[in-house]
Amino acid sequence: MPLAGELTASLIDRVADRYGLPAAGVLRLWTCRNSPARHDGGGVRADAEVVLNEAGRAVLAELCGVEPTVLARALPAFTVDDPKIGTGREAAVAQARWRAAGAVAGPAAFGCRLCTARRTGAAVRAVRYVPRWQRVCVRHGRWLLSADADQPLEHLDLGSVPEVVAAQRRWPGVARRAGRAGVEPEQAFQLAHAVVARWWEQALYWEQEEVWPYRLHQLAGGSVGDELAKWRIVGRDAAIFPEVVAVAGALLEPAMAELAWRASGGLRPRARDTGDAFCRRLGERVGRAWLGPLLAADTGSPLSDFTGAVVRARRGEAGPPGWREDPWHVKREQQPATMAGQLRILAAEQQSGGSGSRWRATVSAEHRCHITQLVDEAREELVELRGVHSGTTAEVARTLLEHLSRSAALIDQAIVHTAAAAVTAGVALEEIAAWSRLPAQELAEIVAADPDDG
Repeated sequence: MPLAGELTASLIDRVADRYGLPAAGVLRLWTCRNSPARHDGGGVRADAEVVLNEAGRAVLAELCGVEPTVLARALPAFTVDDPKIGTGREAAVAQARWRAAGAVAGPAAFGCRLCTARRTGAAVRAVRYVPRWQRVCVRHGRWLLSADADQPLEHLDLGSVPEVVAAQRRWPGVARRAGRAGVEPEQAFQLAHAVVARWWEQALYWEQEEVWPYRLHQLAGGSVGDELAKWRIVGRDAAIFPEVVAVAGALLEPAMAELAWRASGGLRPRARDTGDAFCRRLGERVGRAWLGPLLAADTGSPLSDFTGAVVRARRGEAGPPGWREDPWHVKREQQPATMAGQLRILAAEQQSGGSGSRWRATVSAEHRCHITQLVDEAREELVELRGVHSGTTAEVARTLLEHLSRSAALIDQAIVHTAAAAVTAGVALEEIAAWSRLPAQELAEIVAADPDDG
């Protein structure tokens, strides 16, 4: 029997397993002139999907011993037409065409094998179309991983992190609230996910953060060992899910929109400061009372775009030219990288070495985050100089010089940390000296010392 939301290709694989046949043997029942998508290592992607023509659907229904209407209700791709196999002289021949699941009916994830066994009697692999906000098997306490990534795991055990399961139980209430507010639940989730995924990247340098490291270790079976980079990719969405649900719920509340309005100065705009009430309240909602000032300082984020759109709408203002005035819209460049994409980058980095190595592979996440923070702080110092050219000569000069000198000092620190990382990665000192415009001997002495001493 098909599973609800199952990939057609997954059902064919399970039918082949039931008959004790290789999937390739069963697939010969259909004429197929293309191949399934594969990983860089050569293996077939688990989210490879097949689209059938009318004759092909009849063959699958007969193979499964059920009516086509049953398959149509269960398999999202079963009724999808492909002009390349649905028309023409060979339309009467049972045909199949390989596609990526994401291009057919949405993102795919592995099914829970225990649920599959309960439904079909066989604990075999199944792949289903599952939105990212429904990845928890509440019955068995499992996080169902995306099927498009090149990694062996199908799920993460949530036994030691019950808050993730609890968040899944809360999500339907958030979705209903979104509907009442005229917001698509998918939009609310996507924005909240982008907001919290950005925090996840920044959290490596948050000394106060204790929840996520513990949660990630538990998702990894007790410890990530020496595979922190891999587990930060594989475990991210499960680890941040409780905060994503909390943020989505908070952003839907009119009271939070009112806080954003007041924090902006209302009809008398003012720059956001570290005491921003909206950011403080949001930090409290995710159990991190210390987070508010960090959020307030994070300009150019999905969160700041959201509050900016809310405030502009209330003021009756238009955004910059070409700006999409939808608070729930997440710009492409702010959308979090997928697990599959990040794992491909990680694999490529690990295969490189020496001066041709990839930056992310040779420079620790903590070091990269520190460099980014230095640059961001320098940028903030310069942002403070907007509109500074008014006042007495002494006042303007003092403001300019103080902010410029602080910004320059931060940039100097960023240069030293970057140079040290490049030397450690095997880049020639002479090249680094040329890029940084520092004498090689002076640079060697700086790098040899502790960068934090400068």
